[in-house]
Amino acid sequence: MLYYFLVPLVGEWTALNVFRYITFRSLGALITALVISVLLGPRFIAWLRRVKCGQYIHEDVTAHAAKAGTPTMGGIMIIFSLGLSLLLWADMTNAYVWQTFFVFVGFGAVGLWDDLTKLRHHENRGISGRAKMSGQCLVALVAMWLLYINDNCDTTLLIPFVKEWTPDLGIFYVPFGVFVMVAASNAVNLTDGLDGLAIGPTIVASAVFAIFIYVTGNARLASYLLVPYVPGIGEVTVFCAALVGAGLGFLWFNAYPAQVFMGDVGSLSLGGVLGYLALLSKQELVLAVVGGLFVVETLSVIMQVGYFRWTGGKRLFRMAPLHHHFELKGVPESKIIIRFWITSILLALVALSMLKLR
Repeated sequence: MLYYFLVPLVGEWTALNVFRYITFRSLGALITALVISVLLGPRFIAWLRRVKCGQYIHEDVTAHAAKAGTPTMGGIMIIFSLGLSLLLWADMTNAYVWQTFFVFVGFGAVGLWDDLTKLRHHENRGISGRAKMSGQCLVALVAMWLLYINDNCDTTLLIPFVKEWTPDLGIFYVPFGVFVMVAASNAVNLTDGLDGLAIGPTIVASAVFAIFIYVTGNARLASYLLVPYVPGIGEVTVFCAALVGAGLGFLWFNAYPAQVFMGDVGSLSLGGVLGYLALLSKQELVLAVVGGLFVVETLSVIMQVGYFRWTGGKRLFRMAPLHHHFELKGVPESKIIIRFWITSILLALVALSMLKLR
């Protein structure tokens, strides 16, 4: 909205020329989303308490018994603060911005459906796995189709450290993209088990993709770093920055000991949009490095289930996902969270270095 009203006045007030720059508006979006979240947080949390949106705690995790009843569905606050910040600072005539926001809200709607079902049943039983997966796939399929029919759609797959071979997936890029978004969405959902554990790495990943998106949308940088140039995609940098700000604002209240949990409305939307940002920036495979922590958490669940079935009842970990394994070994929750955050930062630095080492 600021972009729409102020840029046409550049001819009269040259100082307004800063609103043409994506970097300036990205910084404004980050700060705005952060401030909105921090100011909105106390009232929103109080409202969640009044309507009895309390978190159900799994009985196997006895250390979390004191967290029962903590307000959940805090992801709504992330979506609201990001949306308002985006409206103020982004060029809302840009189709990529709207498509990215659609993915964010769409996956969030599936998560909200699941959260409301859990609250209605007063237990940790939401919608069926099939219904959740169907909802995620539907949102991802619509997003991929909109991306595929765009004239600037690049269906090639960039391989890290390889610049000579870029396989073209063609129409198969659509189901591939659906898989990336759904897998990322569920990975973040599985990681969201400790105070601030999921939002911390998400903030880091969002900052990394802000750089990737900016490079992809800048002809000179894209040519220098040998990545496909996509006109107009640089505006999504503003979204990434707003996501960082909204995430930091949420972390203000979600840090240990948490005053609010994000719920599936938060974790599914965050994971889904990270997957879409990877697709937009042509860093689909690098997503596994940027979100390496999410990958490890997901693999721990797959390995636990597979080992349990293969051995007829034995467990590979004390409990999955992996963060619960360390909890049951006696590692303090705060220490697990900080160490996982450090790991995510290191993985982000590795991912950024891969941008130059192609």
